Amino acid sequence: MNDIRPGREIEALEKTFGAGKLLDSLPIGVCCCGCDGRIRQINRRARELWGRSPETDERFDGAYRLFLPDGTPVAREEAPMAQVLRTARPVRNRPFNIERPDGRRIKIVADVEPLFDEDGALVGAVNCFREADEAAAAGDNTQLSSDVDDSFENGAVALHIVDRNGIILRANRAELDLLGYEEAEYVGHHISEFHADKAALEHILGQLARGQKVDQHPARLIAKDGSIRHVLVTSNACFRDGAFVRTRCFTIDVTASRHAEEQAQERERRLQEVLLEVPVAVYMTDADGVLTFCNRAAIEMAGREPRIGHDKWCVFGRLFSVEGAPLPLEQSTAATALREKRFVDSVEFIGERPDGSRVRAIAYPMPLFKENGRLVGLVNMMVDISERHRAEVESAYLAAIVSSSSDAIVSKTLDGIIQSWNAGATRIFGYLPEEIIGQPVTTIIPPELQDQEEEILSRLRRGERINHFETERLTKDGRRIDISLTISPIHDRSGRIIGASKIARDITDRKRAERLQRLLISELNHRVKNTLATVQSIANQTVRYARNPQEAAASFSGRIQALAHTHDLLTRNSWQGADVLRLARDQLLFDGAEDSRISFSGPALTLDPHPTLHLALILHELGTNARKYGSLSVPEGRLDVNWTLRSGNEGSRLLLSWRESGGPPVKAPTQRGFGTTLIKRSLASHGGEVSIDYRAEGLVCHIMLPVPERTHSDESGFANAIPVTTSRPAAERASSESAGLRDLRVLVVEDEALIAMDIVATLTEAGCKVVGPAATVETAEKLIATEEIDAALLDANLDGRSVETIAVKLTRNRIPFAFLTGYEREALPEAFREAPLISKPFTRSAAIDMLSLLTASDSTVVRMPSRGG
Repeated sequence: MNDIRPGREIEALEKTFGAGKLLDSLPIGVCCCGCDGRIRQINRRARELWGRSPETDERFDGAYRLFLPDGTPVAREEAPMAQVLRTARPVRNRPFNIERPDGRRIKIVADVEPLFDEDGALVGAVNCFREADEAAAAGDNTQLSSDVDDSFENGAVALHIVDRNGIILRANRAELDLLGYEEAEYVGHHISEFHADKAALEHILGQLARGQKVDQHPARLIAKDGSIRHVLVTSNACFRDGAFVRTRCFTIDVTASRHAEEQAQERERRLQEVLLEVPVAVYMTDADGVLTFCNRAAIEMAGREPRIGHDKWCVFGRLFSVEGAPLPLEQSTAATALREKRFVDSVEFIGERPDGSRVRAIAYPMPLFKENGRLVGLVNMMVDISERHRAEVESAYLAAIVSSSSDAIVSKTLDGIIQSWNAGATRIFGYLPEEIIGQPVTTIIPPELQDQEEEILSRLRRGERINHFETERLTKDGRRIDISLTISPIHDRSGRIIGASKIARDITDRKRAERLQRLLISELNHRVKNTLATVQSIANQTVRYARNPQEAAASFSGRIQALAHTHDLLTRNSWQGADVLRLARDQLLFDGAEDSRISFSGPALTLDPHPTLHLALILHELGTNARKYGSLSVPEGRLDVNWTLRSGNEGSRLLLSWRESGGPPVKAPTQRGFGTTLIKRSLASHGGEVSIDYRAEGLVCHIMLPVPERTHSDESGFANAIPVTTSRPAAERASSESAGLRDLRVLVVEDEALIAMDIVATLTEAGCKVVGPAATVETAEKLIATEEIDAALLDANLDGRSVETIAVKLTRNRIPFAFLTGYEREALPEAFREAPLISKPFTRSAAIDMLSLLTASDSTVVRMPSRGG
């Protein structure tokens, strides 16, 4: 014997059976299991029958596989041993088939007895099993045959046995009752006599002859009364010495369900015949969304005939939301209804026909379910609302125009009685609708012009339209106003004139607007010329004082940049002035980056536009000098900018103090440069004063600038900014970052030729390789698709077209980019308003610094935000 797992239970088993040698000598298989089902002992004959030795953790039975006599697999948890251990009751003369590892199957008969200890507790069970032939030789086959005969004859499932020639050898009572035959009328006859579908029978017999099992194959049997019984046949063949001997067939009657299915199919067919002709677009799908039916109205609406059995979700090839955004077919209302298994009510969509035309429609998709609740498909009805929508839009536009128009829009009868009165009429004439509707229109006509109304009514009755008739009318408070009238006849559906619509416009407002427009154009012309003159002066003076062209270009660019920053600041405040702190930060901090070396202190103070521009240039000159030669040229240097507002007999004055410290030793210049000249003359032109002290420890500058009395000041709000930033000087930082840009491939997107040339020159001088420049969206997208690009600079608008698609493609390709534009962030594409930005006019350092930032190893590519979609 093999002791697989010793223990207390084994001792109990040994007491019962004696020594292991005795079990090995038995001619039957013996398998002992503990109460947990694990195999404890087996004998030699058990291993021979199984063709294997079980593993230590196997339970209930050591056979490779176990089957019922009809070939049904038996799980180990359903083996006789498991049954006995669950019930503590024996199982006797139970026939089974066991399969050995070599594929051979053996018929056995099993007897399983429960085992109890001295206290009566179940400790396991023993299975004694033998081959079926051995059982028959021992005289046990009589009872087995009796049990099998009883199971065959009285089974609830229809069963018959057929020999290899197709002759019915035996049929149980359920089979005979199913077809209504007596045994003599059925047994002994050829099976083909009872099959209505000979092809199905030949397929079943052929499959069995090849040794293949038939599982629930549909067939039609002929009952004695001539009716057809729809059945499902399950069968397997018996072979002897490799030859087909007979087959046993189980027959399940599915006639009722088949008739119900046929009736459902017939109802569906009739429904489709009706739906085919209805004037409303209807189509159907299966549970996977594949189209199964489409009526003529749907084909006409879609402008195409969909491929039944292939196309999914919808009859249209392309769908859009009512806002015009593309709508994937798998997100259509039909797909939603199938996915969520619910009716979706009144969903509008837009379908596109193959010719490009579009249809606005409402869909009503409804899932279809079987009686058992299983989803089988969907029916979708679509209503074309294109014309209705157009009418609604036109009506809504008209109503919105009438209600929101600043013009007076009034309707009246042919007798001159007012019928409607909009808000514009109330604004112009002063009457509320409830005060004037129902009154004669002569209420607002001066007495001496009453005859005009009679002439107007006469012309309206003749169907004439009166355009831009200028006259006078009276307001509720008695004022006379000049107006322009447009009067049109109103027709009913039959074309009969029933009244008139009148649009009255106050000409006084129009003329006032024209005067204002001329004034604004004159002011714009004046400001543009002044700005150009300022730029011209800066250019002339810069060239005059510069030592070389390179210095002139850099100085001129910086001064124009200072002027541009100030214009931006004034524009954001509607040209009403600028705050001193914002002005100082714009001029002294590069691109808004904080600098711990610079501090600002002073009250919140708003200057008028003119002194703002001059103070900006002064701060720029002082800041440029400090970064080149003064305290800001070294990391340990400091700059303190303080200001205050003083009032006295001489009026209000801005006092600004500029103090540098910690920088290189300062020496007074031997000759006056343009910067010093600009500072002194700018202040002198406004009655201001400046004193500049070139102290060895740092430059000190005191500025006094008279300001108007209306200058806004808030002494309670002081600026005291000490930000943090890099410790390297700007020149050193720019040089280092520029060196890191060599051979950098930069895409330039700019439609202004001169600006593009300037950008290309700037990047080329820095060692970059320019891709482009691209002046159109199409060119830029082509370059993105075909060229290797490390970074990109792009304008926000190309000849009136947004660059959003370019930004999207750059983001998807993980190419970092920045906008280089004269627009504010509000004018950038909505999804990219937080992207890096360089303002025009730009400086070389701004472009180089930005590219260094974009291509730094720790930089993050700007990502396109998701939308919902």
